[in-house]
Parts: sequence; C-alpha cells; structure tokens
Amino acid sequence: QVQLVESGGGLVQSGGSLRLSCAASGRTVSRSAMGWFRQAPGKEREFVASITWTGYPTFYTDSVKGRFTISRDNVKNMVYLQMSSLKPEDTAVYYCAAGGSVVAMTQKYEYDSWGQGTQVTVSS
Repeated sequence: QVQLVESGGGLVQSGGSLRLSCAASGRTVSRSAMGWFRQAPGKEREFVASITWTGYPTFYTDSVKGRFTISRDNVKNMVYLQMSSLKPEDTAVYYCAAGGSVVAMTQKYEYDSWGQGTQVTVSS
C-alpha cells in the first residue's frame, strides 16, 4: 500500500555527513509512522530511527542519538535521515519503512512496507 524508495547513500569518510531521503507514495502514507533501519553484512536488520505520522515524537537507537536526525515532510511525502559524525560502524544498507499500526516504533515487525535500501559506507 505504501511504496518507498530510498536515495542519498554513498561513500563518506569517518566524521562526515550524509542525508538519506525516502520518497513515499500511497493513500495512507501521511498517516503512517516512518522508520529507518539498517543492515550490515552478516548482521540482522536493526532499528535506527523513527517518526510518528505527525512528526513528533521521534525515536533513535542509542548508538545514533545526537548524530542522526529523522524528519518528514508530509506535503512532499518524504522522510529524511540526516546523518552526521559518521563512524565506520554506521556502514550498512539503510532501509526506509512505513507502518500504519506502529506502537513501539522500534520493532521491525511493526512496519508493513519497506524500501529496497541504499548503501552507506563510512571509511576510516
């Protein structure tokens, strides 16, 4: 129902910044919670950040607090992840997700729709 396409990934040096974008479409997208998850090679997909359909509050995993900022623009149907002070351990494929019945905001199973991912590589 909600279609998601990520962009903005790439190669960046440690300490640098990247801004990921997620273009969303679908009749319920504006009423969906949005999240960013990431998956490193050989690792399970993990929660990074999420935002309610109203834009507040937002949620972050501890490892990115103070460095990443999630935001959304419901007029443009976009969600963003501004990443700064990037570390090599941030290297992963980043996925945008949407869910219409999200409560905890941090669990993979709560999200119904997923993008295909965008690669973020942080070098030392």
